Amino acid sequence: MYEGAIQDLIDELGRLPGVGPKSAQRIAFHVLSADAVDVKRLASALQRVKDLVKFCTSCYNVAESEQCRICRDPRRTNEVLCVVEEPKDVVAIERTGEFRGRYHVLGGAINPLEGVGPDNLKVRELMTRLSSGEVKELILATDPNTEGEATATYLALLVKPMGLHVTRLASGLPVGGDLEYADEITLGRAFEGRRAV
Repeated sequence: MYEGAIQDLIDELGRLPGVGPKSAQRIAFHVLSADAVDVKRLASALQRVKDLVKFCTSCYNVAESEQCRICRDPRRTNEVLCVVEEPKDVVAIERTGEFRGRYHVLGGAINPLEGVGPDNLKVRELMTRLSSGEVKELILATDPNTEGEATATYLALLVKPMGLHVTRLASGLPVGGDLEYADEITLGRAFEGRRAV
């Protein structure tokens, strides 16, 4: 335990997701030894994020205006909607350069153990977007874990009466991976998702 400002900084850093006590201490001491200009730039960036960044009114991705740059892009199709859990998932998909549709960010995944149900996510807003009839395909791109699977299953059942073409991202073996290290679920999905060569 340290005293005063350094302990306060360690405590605040430790509240961040993925930052444990040792990492918080390491970051705090890095900040302490950094140039004042660098620390002010960091503090300014943190303040600007809180002041300027909000959520897109259409898809709930991060934005600095009413709509995010993807929702403002007229070259994108409105017929394909990709549902993701978090804004970071949008970035991951955009890096592929393969998707030219629109997104819908749920803000998490169904997780009863953490008290997160469909009402805590942007499911109602998704249903409102789908009710226009413009969307022809719904891609469920939630994480391939228990919570993501539960969310995808729930959404698939919810939209089934709408007659949409609902797809799920394929999952399987990573490029460069070895079969011997793959778990049974991943290997099983790789077999299910196999395609002709």
